[in-house]
Amino acid sequence: MNFYIIYILVAIILFSFLAAFTLFAVYAERKVAGFVQDRLGPMETGKFGSLQTIADILKLLQKEFISPANSDKLLFAAAPVVVFVAVYLGFAAMPWAPDLAPAALNLGLFYVIAIISIEAIGVLMAGWGSNNKFSLLGSLRAVAQIVSYEIPAGLALIAAVMITQTLNMQELTINQGVLSNERLLFLGLWDVSKVGGFLAWNIFQAPHLMLAYIIYFIASLAECNRAPFDIPEAESELVSGYHTEYGGLRFAFFFLAEYCMMFLVSMIGVVLFLGGWNTPLPNIGTVKLAEWTTGMWWGIAWILIKTLLIVGLQILIRWTLPRLRVDQLMSLCWKVLTPLAFLCMAISGVWRIMVMVG
Repeated sequence: MNFYIIYILVAIILFSFLAAFTLFAVYAERKVAGFVQDRLGPMETGKFGSLQTIADILKLLQKEFISPANSDKLLFAAAPVVVFVAVYLGFAAMPWAPDLAPAALNLGLFYVIAIISIEAIGVLMAGWGSNNKFSLLGSLRAVAQIVSYEIPAGLALIAAVMITQTLNMQELTINQGVLSNERLLFLGLWDVSKVGGFLAWNIFQAPHLMLAYIIYFIASLAECNRAPFDIPEAESELVSGYHTEYGGLRFAFFFLAEYCMMFLVSMIGVVLFLGGWNTPLPNIGTVKLAEWTTGMWWGIAWILIKTLLIVGLQILIRWTLPRLRVDQLMSLCWKVLTPLAFLCMAISGVWRIMVMVG
């Protein structure tokens, strides 16, 4: 019974954090949009508009549930729940610090990729259940986009897994903490011992993974339906896409799921390519910066800083780049990102053989 209580507390704490993050991210996005467009953003509600997002959430919570007359009531009501739960469950295997992960699964990465794929089903349910042509078209675009870009994203992740030889998210992070003698010899750093820091991150241990991370980052934008890949929600074409008919708490769940997805895909990239909760500070001679800035609280701080920086980049890109056409989006996926991701996989295979032989 005590274990069930602990699981419930962990779930509540995680949900509370994601809700707080969403409030902060929405406010930050409005301010960044104002800065990019040479305006102020929200300023009226609270100091510098800091309470505007809270006011909007309270307004959404007070709205009644309205369903279109000819909609499929069951699909229409279940869709936002399916979308959010799929994203929320993805956090179960994510490592937040040394010895701090809700579930340290041996197939953690496989689980995360599989569970967040269910989001596409929820999106299709929303479009079909709304009985609205704009919603249906938006959901079809979203599903095609998500399914397509999962391929280069998955291949890029596999390239990193081939280097680290594990699917356990915690082990993936631990392997990027201190350079092993094997990897030090391969990099030619014979006189360096236990350097750690950013030199131990996958993108520096195997430089071709820098390209793999760029591929993953671009694909993750498409999976989140973020600009310049926001054609499923294109206001100028589809009013609001697959959630056109939604309002109140149901729309809030879609909104929450989108920002949670932004955080999740950013965190996955940080864990596989950017050292996870490991410090970016290396040991320099007798100055053991990597060892001094390691631990539970340091780990939580580092992974939050890295992930929030990537989320900030996602927000900045939204208000900087124009939206792609559907044909441009698919051409980028199948003609550019997917072949490059396969190339990264091939290089990872050769890299592992050279490390083993060397």
